[in-house]
Amino acid sequence: MMTGCEAPLNLEAVRGQSQQAVKRTDFYQAMARNDEVIVLSGNNGVVLASVDNGKTWRRQTPTPDSFLALDVCPDNSFIALTFSNEIWHGDASAENWTAHALPSQEQMMTADCAPDGSWWAAGSFTTIQGSADQGETWTEISLNEDVILNNLQFVDSDKAFATGEYGLVLTTEDGGANWDYAGYLPNDFYAHTSHFRSRSEGWVGGLNGFIYHTTDGGESWEKSPTGINAPIFGFVPGPSGLYALADNATILQQADQSWQKISTSDQPLYLRSGLLLPNQQLLAAGGRGLLLNLDIPSALSASTE
Repeated sequence: MMTGCEAPLNLEAVRGQSQQAVKRTDFYQAMARNDEVIVLSGNNGVVLASVDNGKTWRRQTPTPDSFLALDVCPDNSFIALTFSNEIWHGDASAENWTAHALPSQEQMMTADCAPDGSWWAAGSFTTIQGSADQGETWTEISLNEDVILNNLQFVDSDKAFATGEYGLVLTTEDGGANWDYAGYLPNDFYAHTSHFRSRSEGWVGGLNGFIYHTTDGGESWEKSPTGINAPIFGFVPGPSGLYALADNATILQQADQSWQKISTSDQPLYLRSGLLLPNQQLLAAGGRGLLLNLDIPSALSASTE
C-alpha cells in the first residue's frame, strides 16, 4: 500500500495576472491620444486606455478580432481597424466603441482619420477606401496593382501619402478623390512604416534597420545610417524631433542625417507604436505586453558619454 499527499494548489498568482490591464499575452500594434486619454490597441481585440500618461490603464475588448491600426480624429474620437475589415469608432473617452463594416473584399491593413474628419483605410490590391459620414457610406479606388498598402497618412486636408510593397509610394492632391504614383523606393524596398512631416519631407523604415528620407514628396529617396540591422516598425514625431521604433526593444533618435540609438534594453521584442509625453518621456509599446517609458534627456546624456 502506498500513500501520499499534495500541497494545496495556489492560483493567486494566476488570478492576479488575469486581473491586470497589461498582459504578457498582448501584442500591441498602435497607439494614439487626444486631449484626455491615451489609447493602445492590439491582438485579440485588446484596447487599453490611460488618463494619466500611461501610469495606469483601463482594459476592454470590444471585439475578439485583432486591431491593426488606430488614429485620433479632429473631434477627439478614435477609429481603429480590425483584421476582419471593420472600422471601430470610439468616443473621446475611449469607453464606447461601434463597428462599421468596410465594403471591400480586399484585406485592409492601415487606417487614418483626415484633418477634415473623414475616415480612410488602405490595403491589398492598392485599394483605398474613404468615408465622409463616419462609416455610413464609402468610396473606393484601386490602382489595380497586386500590391499591399500598409501605411496611409494625411498631412493636410488635401495631401496624403500611402506606402507599401515593392517600394510603391502613392499620393493624392485632392483629399483622396484621386491617387497617383509619387515615386518608388530604391530596390523595391518594402516599407514597414512611414511618416511624412510635410508635403515634401518624409521617412520610411523597414528591414535591416534601413531608413530612407525624401525631401521632394517621394520622387527620390536617400538612405540614412542607423547603425542597426533590426527591422524598423514605427516612427514617433514630436517637438523634440523624430524617433524610430525597432525590433529588440530598440529606439532611435534622428541626429542630422543619421540616427542614434538611445534605448538601453535589448529584449527580443518588437516596438511598433509610441508617442511623446508632456514630461519629455517617450512611451512605446510592442510585443508580449512590452511598454517602455524612456526619459529622453537622460537617454541622450547617457548615449553621448
